[in-house]
Amino acid sequence: MFSRSARPRAGQAQQRDPRRWIVLAILSGSLLLLAMDTTILNVAFPSLVSDLRPGSVEQLWIIDIYALVLSGLLVTAGALGDRLGRKRLLMIGFVIFAFASLAAVFATQAWHVIAARALLGVGGATIMPSTLSILRHTFTDARERAFAYAVWTAVFGGGLALGPVVGGLLVQDFGWQSAFLLNLPVAALAIALGSWFLPESRSPRGGRWDWWGVGQSIVGMLALAGGIKQLGKSGFADPLPWALLLLSAVALTVFVRRQLRLETPLLQVRLFTNRSFSIAAVAIFLGMVGLGAVLFLVTQWFQYAEGYSPLEAGIRVLPAPLGLMITAVLAPSLMQRFPIRHILGLGLVAMAAGLALPWTVERFGEVGYPALAASLAILGLGVGLAMTVASVTLLAATPAHETGGAAAIEETCYELGAALGVAMLGSLAVGLYRTNLPALDLSGPELNAVRDSVGEAAHVAQTLGGPFGQSLLDTVSRAYTTAVTPTFVVAAALALTAAAVVWRWIPRNLRPTENTH
Repeated sequence: MFSRSARPRAGQAQQRDPRRWIVLAILSGSLLLLAMDTTILNVAFPSLVSDLRPGSVEQLWIIDIYALVLSGLLVTAGALGDRLGRKRLLMIGFVIFAFASLAAVFATQAWHVIAARALLGVGGATIMPSTLSILRHTFTDARERAFAYAVWTAVFGGGLALGPVVGGLLVQDFGWQSAFLLNLPVAALAIALGSWFLPESRSPRGGRWDWWGVGQSIVGMLALAGGIKQLGKSGFADPLPWALLLLSAVALTVFVRRQLRLETPLLQVRLFTNRSFSIAAVAIFLGMVGLGAVLFLVTQWFQYAEGYSPLEAGIRVLPAPLGLMITAVLAPSLMQRFPIRHILGLGLVAMAAGLALPWTVERFGEVGYPALAASLAILGLGVGLAMTVASVTLLAATPAHETGGAAAIEETCYELGAALGVAMLGSLAVGLYRTNLPALDLSGPELNAVRDSVGEAAHVAQTLGGPFGQSLLDTVSRAYTTAVTPTFVVAAALALTAAAVVWRWIPRNLRPTENTH
């Protein structure tokens, strides 16, 4: 084992760890598992719903709980890794991840899956900030570090690509449980290789552990996401979402004020006073709101509205993550040639163009797969470029001894953005779907089920069978398609907002790929 100083002196700047590329490979494999777990459930979801028959609220929790728990714990996990050691926390995270996956495999009720997914979120929260923190301390050269972050982002895209395809293959033959079973050998391999090759690093902090801050951050983040999800589902008249959003505002305000007062805070809130850091975080968050919602809605559209199998749906989603991988790898060289605000802004504008394309095509006719594939490809190219540049910028603006907190903020933007995208834009799509449904020759529980969600409607149509069942499926498919395209436009507006912020506020002379020691 070896240690690293928080701020290398000029004479040490070019000392490079000979194991750094092995470390990158192991950490990238760790991220691959988490990225696959983000999307693999999308294709396993219809099979799970058919088997366990969760209600609409339970369905949302099955999808959302992983990212919500992860987001709520990232700040705590980042600070804990700084104290206990990032490698140690990474290994603990994989043990938790493996145990939770095993619990999901044997689930027989919806709440079992929800609990297992929540525990997976705990494991993911201990893994994700540790990977970036270890990379930051292993790669001391700025250009090599930018390349390492680009690989990290590309692997994230690869996981998004492999998740639906591998999930589709497994679910088609072995059921939805296989989507969780896949985690076990990958986690075991990561533990074995990580224990041998990964260096330990930490940023020693004095003072007592801030339990009050832990509670405030978790309550604030969970209440924020839960309030937005409930607002989208029940409407503005329901007092519950407003109560949750008020609780979130109070908890997060108290948390921030407390962190500003503490000598050794859980999270160095003053990182946000750096303009480049703040804008990069906003770009990541808004970008992931759109991407998370699109990947969820598109996979449901392929399986429910178009009738594709899980594997067929997974293959048809591939243009987005493959595009992400391409531009993520190209981003470091582009960052050395062009101003950061141009590259980051271009990526966000490409995202917006990809998101708006299906709605534009719908103005002139039916939205088929060619238009949707082009939309996904353009979206992926934009996401890969924007997210890589934003990640490099955010971490380059962070002092080495605050890497754990910065990594936690970045991962919170990724995960909370994706979760809120599913909750907020997913709820918008459900509301539009219900509005677009015509009068149906149904009553009682069947009518309620059809109006509840497109998944429940597909199940009702399959149960009824015959010409009436097929007619019902065609009707709900048209309603869902008409609901999805304007939802994408809302996501495009968020990406354009982020592009405007980047263009206006990112410093013109920012060069995060240049060594400054």
